[in-house]
Amino acid sequence: MDVVLISPARALIFGIPAVVFSVCIALIGLGVLAFIVSKRLAPLKKGAFDPRMDNVKLRLSNAFNIPHHKMPRYLLASVIHIIILSGFIIISIRWITLVLIGISDVFAWDGIIGLGYGMLKDVSATLVLCICLFAMVRRIYLPKRYQVPSRFGQDKSNETLLMLFLIVFLMAADMFFEGSFISAQVQKGIGLNKILIPGTGVWVASRLLSQTPIAKLQSIYLNAYYFHDLAFFLFLCLLPFNRFFHIMTSLPNLFAMKLKKGAIKPVKWGVPDDKLEEIESFGVKKFEDFTWKHMLDFYSCADCGRCSDQCPANAVGRPLSPRFISIKAREYMFKTYPIWGKAQDVDKPLIGSIYSEDEIWSCTTCGACEQECPLMIEYIDKIVDLRRGMVDEGMVPQSIQKPLSALEKRGNPWGKMEKKRADWTKVLEKENGIKVNLIEKGDAADTLYFVDSITSYDDRMQDIARATAKILTAAGINFGILGSLEKDSGNEVRRFGEEMLFQDLKSNNIEEIKNSGVKNIVTADPHAYNALKNEYNDIPPIEHISQTIVKSVKAGNIKLKSIEDAGKIYTYHDPCYLGRHNDVYDDPREAIDAIPGIKRVDMEKCRDRSFCCGGGGLMLFYEPEEEQRMSVLRVEMAKNAGANVIITACPFCLVNMEDAIKVCGMEGKMESIDLAELIEKHIA
Repeated sequence: MDVVLISPARALIFGIPAVVFSVCIALIGLGVLAFIVSKRLAPLKKGAFDPRMDNVKLRLSNAFNIPHHKMPRYLLASVIHIIILSGFIIISIRWITLVLIGISDVFAWDGIIGLGYGMLKDVSATLVLCICLFAMVRRIYLPKRYQVPSRFGQDKSNETLLMLFLIVFLMAADMFFEGSFISAQVQKGIGLNKILIPGTGVWVASRLLSQTPIAKLQSIYLNAYYFHDLAFFLFLCLLPFNRFFHIMTSLPNLFAMKLKKGAIKPVKWGVPDDKLEEIESFGVKKFEDFTWKHMLDFYSCADCGRCSDQCPANAVGRPLSPRFISIKAREYMFKTYPIWGKAQDVDKPLIGSIYSEDEIWSCTTCGACEQECPLMIEYIDKIVDLRRGMVDEGMVPQSIQKPLSALEKRGNPWGKMEKKRADWTKVLEKENGIKVNLIEKGDAADTLYFVDSITSYDDRMQDIARATAKILTAAGINFGILGSLEKDSGNEVRRFGEEMLFQDLKSNNIEEIKNSGVKNIVTADPHAYNALKNEYNDIPPIEHISQTIVKSVKAGNIKLKSIEDAGKIYTYHDPCYLGRHNDVYDDPREAIDAIPGIKRVDMEKCRDRSFCCGGGGLMLFYEPEEEQRMSVLRVEMAKNAGANVIITACPFCLVNMEDAIKVCGMEGKMESIDLAELIEKHIA
């Protein structure tokens, strides 16, 4: 390279070789960064054990692929983020090179590779500069999902603006560093050693400096370099003080993401279920009760607001916003584990200090937040752990105490007698001549129909049980039920923090299922489906009735007649525990579409973006503070889609939808029906 201007590695500053300053800035910057990061990561060492190092190949794949799948779901924000992220990856090479250039000229890039990278870098830096300026304006005029309600704390936009300004400053400093050199080359008549692309920042800088004297260009050249050097290390050292820390923690967090959907983490990793009684304290009560991975989640939250934007509890005005579950915990970590000084108030109870009871009980565990998060932050496990801690301390909502007590005594939340669990079969036998095998009385069966509590005891939901039995009979499946031997699946019991009660229900059901000798299990309740599939062990494979229907139709075992009322338009509501938690989206739709002549439309929020009905299980008994019912919003979505019949595939969803139709005053205009009921009505 022709010597046009004195490089930072050869210059003198106050008679001292500039390389001394370059080395000192780098060493001090890296040293301070290492110290700050080590202090930030120190709390993770005190977190509870959490095994996240299995299946390394899959984890590496997830770390690099998950964000690209989820980012485009918010198009504008995704374009902004992807340009900045990809630009950072490209420009990071330049930033490292610039640091090294201050030590020796040998690190300057020449040749074809240097030319190619230079063009790519110039375009990337220009795009990042423009996008960051746009993001700064957008941060001033915040979209709704970024806004911070007063009850959740202070807005941190100033921190974001500072970091965006530093990025803009870094881009500009590099542009003027290189632009001054190019201008000097032109003035001295030396051929350019790079290809300038019109419109890029470097091109603009070189044009602005084209008439600047060489001596002044030398000053700009060195000043731009050292301002860039200082700003670069300042930027790095500020990352662990705000939400931009996710730049460092996101890849490790994605690598350590939860691999199995549908299951709740155990009370304590490494402690088997039969040893739970030996644990002195259940759940999360103080900060260090969280696992190290959940602490890493708090650092990794980018505060993008996607989780809260999709959260149904937040949408109806409940005192819960998933975004602030992470943000408040991160602020707590910054305060409790300071960079300078010792940790303080580490044993402070989380409930009452950073979280309220209503906030934690407001979650329906629908999974919308986790589904949307591009960094795979886990909310449900944290909330369940906090509930476990509250249950352990006796902090249970009054409205939940009675059903929990009934579940303990009778195996169902209504406290109804066990011997009446199979009473729904009597009507079926009397009116339709279908006798259901009762395994409790010694009847044999190949397939177990696991009914669960609400479908067994609720008068309206018993219609789902009878419809399911008719479908199984029509398909030629030899099935039976446990009757009084069956207890509640416990899916919601566990999610409400009553771990020991869940283990009792689970143990009873596993024992009875094994004793029954069945080869397969089917259920029409997604909550039971989730519990048996993901949280029970050593039992036969389980299917949701929608999956059984599709198989039977394809095999020709069930034939369906044309739709009874061709004038109706149907829409399918994806239950949370069938869809998001278990990825069963197509089977229910295939079953519906198998009815000749049916007209089906999807709502705006469908499939993995389905809107929770308000929660099943114990959520039926909980009385939250809210401005509007979730189910009412869902009925309005169905109306806006042009539908007049809502098909559910979950008894809890059906309860909530039918109630919401009444609340909306839409009786006669809108109706709801369970998938099993719809299919049974159209069996030829």
